[in-house]
Amino acid sequence: MTALNTEFNHPGIGLGCMNLSHAYGVPLPEDDAIRALHAAFDMGYRHFDTATLYGGGKNEQLLGKALKPLRNDIFLASKGGMQIGEQSGLKEINGCPTTLQQQVENSLRRLQVDHIDLYYLHRLDPNTPIEESVGALAEMVKAGKIGAIGLSEVSAATLRRAHAIHPIAALQTEYSLWSRNAEIAVLQATRELGTAFVAFSPLARGFLADGLQEVDSLEPKDIRRNMPRFHPDNFAANLTLLDAFRLVAKRVGCTPAQLSLAWVCAQGDHIVPIPGTRSVAHMQENLQAATVSLSADVIHELNQLINQQTVSGRRYNLAQQVEVDTEEFAE
Repeated sequence: MTALNTEFNHPGIGLGCMNLSHAYGVPLPEDDAIRALHAAFDMGYRHFDTATLYGGGKNEQLLGKALKPLRNDIFLASKGGMQIGEQSGLKEINGCPTTLQQQVENSLRRLQVDHIDLYYLHRLDPNTPIEESVGALAEMVKAGKIGAIGLSEVSAATLRRAHAIHPIAALQTEYSLWSRNAEIAVLQATRELGTAFVAFSPLARGFLADGLQEVDSLEPKDIRRNMPRFHPDNFAANLTLLDAFRLVAKRVGCTPAQLSLAWVCAQGDHIVPIPGTRSVAHMQENLQAATVSLSADVIHELNQLINQQTVSGRRYNLAQQVEVDTEEFAE
């Protein structure tokens, strides 16, 4: 249990809300999405994660409509510094102080709140020193607009520079059995600094939930189509890892998704996974992973089965890779 969620006394698994509005094909109809968010709250989720980028602000608007009556009972996290440009219609990374301060105000309006518990810099802006970006967010903390500052997809070195300006409450990056970059340096840095580590895509973008057998079944605008691990040859090779993974899950007495989440949770008490899904049934399945306990032998077995050496394909394509500051394994 971390400082991000002890206030609400709930399992250390949050809900990533991106795919309700963004990146995984056609967004869920608003009424269905609101029902899903209400169901998530009813079953026990209290940590909800969104961002300025998602759906060009529509995801924040969705959470505002769905969660406003529940505001005092949830932990609300959002992100800024990356958005869909109004003129270009393209993703833009901008961490300059005036932009961040305006984006915080915009997020507050869309979320229909006067305070956001945790606000991340979504991506490091190569044209703006991290000290300036964090300094701007620190001003928003002083103003009572945000409760704490987070960073997303940054290196340990960037985290330390930022932390010297203002305490960084959370660092968010991809982490799962098949994405181990955080183990190079960031996991240790967050432990040392008392920073929570928030793991997005802990189910390997659905792969380790064992629900995707053919890439062709993905919707045309699903972001996974452009990710190297989902390219046909790599994906076929990665599928061969699932047979043994399913057997481990069966032996442990849980689903593959729960096994994947339990492994993430076992990597540190300061880790908070935030799986995302549009399915209420999957939300329930994921939340119950908090009750799955793995032995040291099972963890070792999983580490040997799925890791950066056994997985085929890079995490991001070249265009996506230049947007992140995370450490990379030597090839």
